[in-house]
Amino acid sequence: MSESSSSGDNYEAKLSDASSTVAQFEDERRGPIHRIQHALHVTPSLVPLVVLLLSIAIFGIALGSKFFSPFALTLILQQVQIVGILGAAQSLVILTAGIDLSVGAIMVLSSVVMGQFTFRYGLPPTVAIMCGLACGTLCGFINGWLVAKMKLPPFIVTLGMWQIVLATNFLYSANETIRSQEIEEAAPLLQLFGSKFNVGGAVFTVGVVFMVLLVLVLAFVLRHTAWGRHVYAVGDDAEAAQLSGVRVDKVLISVYMLSGLICAFAGWALIGRIGSVSPTSGQLGNIESITAVVIGGISLFGGRGSILGMFFGALIVGVFTLGLRLLGADAQWTYLLIGVLIIGAVAIDQWIRKVSV
Repeated sequence: MSESSSSGDNYEAKLSDASSTVAQFEDERRGPIHRIQHALHVTPSLVPLVVLLLSIAIFGIALGSKFFSPFALTLILQQVQIVGILGAAQSLVILTAGIDLSVGAIMVLSSVVMGQFTFRYGLPPTVAIMCGLACGTLCGFINGWLVAKMKLPPFIVTLGMWQIVLATNFLYSANETIRSQEIEEAAPLLQLFGSKFNVGGAVFTVGVVFMVLLVLVLAFVLRHTAWGRHVYAVGDDAEAAQLSGVRVDKVLISVYMLSGLICAFAGWALIGRIGSVSPTSGQLGNIESITAVVIGGISLFGGRGSILGMFFGALIVGVFTLGLRLLGADAQWTYLLIGVLIIGAVAIDQWIRKVSV
């Protein structure tokens, strides 16, 4: 009797040890590192926001009032307005686990259409602008149709579209630049996004206001509408989204069309930014938009990230560019630091993806 009682006690002791071991394992999963990982998974824009605030603080300490002046801070917004608008277009596509290498070319072609339709064909600027917006949307539709219906890889489709649009741009414009003075005299509406206004010493442009409003509207739409949830679902797992009733093809085509339309608005903003219509402008738009997206914490694998994160990423690039310029540093340091940020952002994304929700 005592032996059975002893064995029973031993068995209970083992169960107690096992349960304490399990409890200890669960505590490890709830440790501070796991909580940070989970927080970043839920709020991916947190990392770029922290990096942005730190970079502002560092350059603010190093440069003082020269950096913290209203003019300098709003200059950053002016410098990143094109990248921010293009980044919004790129973000939509990358959220669906795709990529768009043609955003910069579509932007420039749309601006050329606006300029040429006004000065070559004599159309009213309003009509010419509408034609430019339609051109960007059409390019986006072709991208989306090839990806959704023909099941071609987004990288290949948009790489080909980039070359086609770039060639069309130069052939159609005959490499002709419409100068700022001509636009100011005959069609000032084309330069609307470059119009400036002063608020307490800070100089803003219509392009900056448009960029901020675009980011806020897209952030709301992606988080609080059925279409936005479908975009994330397609990027996370297209097959699962299809099985759950999401019309994946329709979502993809709408995303690429909206991306093309936003690129066309970027083309309108580009005219306001540089003052002229140039077929050679905006050549780095593709790379700069992807840079803002990656630094902004949007996963290249799709299904995770936010437009606000992209906006913070674009601002980070602007802060580094202006800060290093004011410090008198070589411009190559900007590229070096941005390259480090890109690799670091991808590494953090891979680490965050390991979290189990």
